[in-house]
Amino acid sequence: MLAYVAMHLLNHAVGLVSLEAMEDVLWYIFRIWSNRPAQALLYGSFLVHYALALWALWERRSLRLRLSEISQIVLGFAIPVLLARHVVGTRISDDFFHTDTGYYSYLLWVYFVRSPGLGYLQMLVLVVAWAHAMIGLHFWLRVKPWYARLRSVALVVAVLVPVLSLLGMIEAGRQVIALASNPDWTQQAFARMTLPSPQTQRTLQAIVDGLSWFFGSAVAAVLLARCIRYAWRRRHGLVRIGYPDGRFVDVTPGTSVLEASRIAGIPHASVCGGRGRCSTCRVRARAQLGSLDPPDAAEQRVLQRIGAFQNVRLACQLRPRGPVEVTPLLPPFSAAADGRRRVDVAQGSEREIAILFADIRGFTALAEGRLPYDVVYLLNRYFAAVGRAIEAAGGHVDKFIGDGVMALFGVSSGAAAGCRQALAAARLMSERLEALNRSLQADLEQPLRIGIGIHCGPVIVGEMGYGNAAAITAIGDVVNTASRLEGLCKIYGCELVVSDETVARTGLDLGGFPRRDIEIRGRRQVMAVRTLERAADLPGQGAINARQPEEATA
Repeated sequence: MLAYVAMHLLNHAVGLVSLEAMEDVLWYIFRIWSNRPAQALLYGSFLVHYALALWALWERRSLRLRLSEISQIVLGFAIPVLLARHVVGTRISDDFFHTDTGYYSYLLWVYFVRSPGLGYLQMLVLVVAWAHAMIGLHFWLRVKPWYARLRSVALVVAVLVPVLSLLGMIEAGRQVIALASNPDWTQQAFARMTLPSPQTQRTLQAIVDGLSWFFGSAVAAVLLARCIRYAWRRRHGLVRIGYPDGRFVDVTPGTSVLEASRIAGIPHASVCGGRGRCSTCRVRARAQLGSLDPPDAAEQRVLQRIGAFQNVRLACQLRPRGPVEVTPLLPPFSAAADGRRRVDVAQGSEREIAILFADIRGFTALAEGRLPYDVVYLLNRYFAAVGRAIEAAGGHVDKFIGDGVMALFGVSSGAAAGCRQALAAARLMSERLEALNRSLQADLEQPLRIGIGIHCGPVIVGEMGYGNAAAITAIGDVVNTASRLEGLCKIYGCELVVSDETVARTGLDLGGFPRRDIEIRGRRQVMAVRTLERAADLPGQGAINARQPEEATA
């Protein structure tokens, strides 16, 4: 249909050249669309498109849409009503009533001489049909990665085509007005045509009225059926959808989460307009067993594309049957490019990782008597040394707390790799601290000493905080345990305390270092740990990074 409309409008634009040029170009276009297969394809595509539009209107539980979406729907349903007279007066008249108007000369005479009101209506139809097509095409293409580069050019084409078409139609109409001022031209032109008789005109008008009533009634019937469905489902109970800010929405069963957001006026990203293509409406859902249906094949493909976790769904496709709590994972102003991003750790997940805590021993006494500038300089040198060591080993610096540091390992690579990275980081931190102490020997009475605690296990990882203070971090019992292991360095007079569980995941043999069974506050079972006087005594980088046979077969 878009090809037909585009060719039709460009044919109008040729009117800027001459009326004869319009007729000549029409001859070739007519040959393309007058054969039976092309007509079947054109009319069939229209019927399918209109039926799908009615179905989409029925499927929507809410008509609170963006202006662009409302415009597309209203323009789309207006097209058949506005276009009925033109189609009946040309195609149906010629095919079923055996008329022959010669097309442009006669139609332009009708639109610009006999009935200018019909001319204005025809130009309105031209703009409405093209605008509907361009809005739909934009909705479809804006989720494509390459569309952003061509968007400016596409906008120019989308505006230029109807403008040239209108100008061509007006210019050709002016030519017809000039020709029609000569009665001889009108008489000669109409003599070559087979015009509809008065009886045929009345029949054609009845067909126009019938089609207008049919298309208008079809839309009205769907809207009435929607009201009946809403009343019936409301009598059978509502579904409550909760949001992170404490708000909730009660909707009828079958309403999507995206529609619920729009009903309540809650901003919710949706670039594709709820068609399940862009994934910007993604949410993390939590509900009782049986409240959520599993994703269908189309939604599952999109979820796999973005690497979604089990509790991540598309709000436009999620239609809960029971109470559910949802958390939108992208901001309301997200663009199509944001929907192509995979679901990452920032959006929250439970993962098994390694946690490292490190702290300077006796820093309070070390800072006494020093100028603030010297304290800041010393801390920044220390943070730079340990921060680079953590990153070199593949870790992520979570935060600096006073003179301490917290780091995460294995967020993307898994627990086993994270444990190896954490031990490698501890070794590098010890080595670089020795180098730092040598460079600061003239400024320090005593060398800097640190304590390091390492533990691994399941934690919740995500972007937490507010505004500029939001950052990737981890929370859970493992974090608290790693912090307490770091505190044990003071008791045992060592530089590193690492849990046996962490050591076991690396596959390293640390049997030569002391093993201790300790009690950790908040844990019922005794924990086995290894203590190292110097973390630099850990096996070298190659041994720590070596892949162990038991991991390869896990």
